[in-house]
Amino acid sequence: MTSKQDQEATLISHLEALRRALLHSIIALAIGIVPLFLVSPYVLDWFCKQIALQGGVTLHYFSPMEVFLLQLKISALLDCVLFSPYIAWNMWQFVLPALYDNEKRFIRSIVAMTSGLFIAGVAFCLVVCFPLIVQFGMSFASTTLQPVFGVSNLVTLALWLSLAFGCMFQFPLVTYALIRAGIVNYETVCSKRPYVVVAILVLAALLTPPDVVSQLLLGVPTYLLFEAGLLAARRYKGRTLKEVHPEN
Repeated sequence: MTSKQDQEATLISHLEALRRALLHSIIALAIGIVPLFLVSPYVLDWFCKQIALQGGVTLHYFSPMEVFLLQLKISALLDCVLFSPYIAWNMWQFVLPALYDNEKRFIRSIVAMTSGLFIAGVAFCLVVCFPLIVQFGMSFASTTLQPVFGVSNLVTLALWLSLAFGCMFQFPLVTYALIRAGIVNYETVCSKRPYVVVAILVLAALLTPPDVVSQLLLGVPTYLLFEAGLLAARRYKGRTLKEVHPEN
């Protein structure tokens, strides 16, 4: 009976810790959304100018509230990007009490990497990939077929792709962490490369518009990052073997 009560108390304490971590993250996002909403018109104006420079087109909006809602979306994305280190820290803090000291040091070291990879994914999408997608769309223009782009469609696409790239750029960290923690075996992951490629392509197809260009722009960097995670795991494995068998 006591054991059951202890288990229930432990579950409640874990749920309370999770609730506290989520609450702190939500409060941080709620505080940041206000000043970032004031910045969002300048970001939207910069985005429209970049599209105009790349494709020579003028963006249009078709309803009175469309631009206001876009500014809300932009401020929400900026909020997630800027507060991603704090959110990652809160989430990892929830996991830390259940870990050993060496595992805690490892988790603390990857908080910055989690945020850095997310921000790098967003930047890579907006600076490299999204302009290529716009140029690909413009390539279908002709004397009888002229594009008219709605600002809502382009901005929503850019925001969605940014989130997708930010999440998919976590791939090397997830791969490395799973192998280092012993959840999966390095040799097993290496032997399953074809399945990983298929999984990445499926995720890229689900997270991007239904065109090959967007899917490849997300899938190829993600696979390269997966290989980077494997390389880091191999180096860690080699270093561990040297510590266990120094004579080798």
